[in-house]
Amino acid sequence: MLRLSTFIRDLMSIKKTLLFAVLLFAAGVAAGWISTGALAELVNQQLSGLREVSGNLQNSEHPQWSFFGFIFLNNSIKGVLIIYLGLLAGILPVMFLLVNGMVIGYLVHSLSAQGESLADLVIRGLLPHGIIEIPAIIIACAYGIRMGSWVIRGINPRRRAWGREGEGVLRKSVTAAFWVVILLFAAAIIESTVTYALMQN
Repeated sequence: MLRLSTFIRDLMSIKKTLLFAVLLFAAGVAAGWISTGALAELVNQQLSGLREVSGNLQNSEHPQWSFFGFIFLNNSIKGVLIIYLGLLAGILPVMFLLVNGMVIGYLVHSLSAQGESLADLVIRGLLPHGIIEIPAIIIACAYGIRMGSWVIRGINPRRRAWGREGEGVLRKSVTAAFWVVILLFAAAIIESTVTYALMQN
């Protein structure tokens, strides 16, 4: 059930939901890029918390190990939770995609506006770990949205196959949760080593 081939096959079965999740994330990035007023304040609140945590980790005895532990635990817990919180009609995964997209869009835009090289920010700060982490989060949210759509469809009393369908949905969610954690583990290693080293230079 947890084999990589099963995970890939399951991904192919939710292609439309994955595309929807990608579009939501892209919309969040675009909104963050042009954000002003209340939207910018929301994103700044998210970033201020991250800056405080980053400062504390930087001052620890072994900052790279501290970064790895925090990044992996934070992302993997959120990744698994967002799959199953999708049972609440899929609302939270949608919000999670939009907010995370806005944070990235706003951060990259604000730093580039301050004179930082946009290409440098993307290649050194985002690409090394983001090429794994962002798809993993999008996949987790896509499964969360799928869980939500299953719950919503269950409102219709005529859907007699709803219970049997649920067995497949739940089975796929377990496989997805396992591989999302594996992907986020790899991303955390890269972020706490390669990205960390690149951003120190």
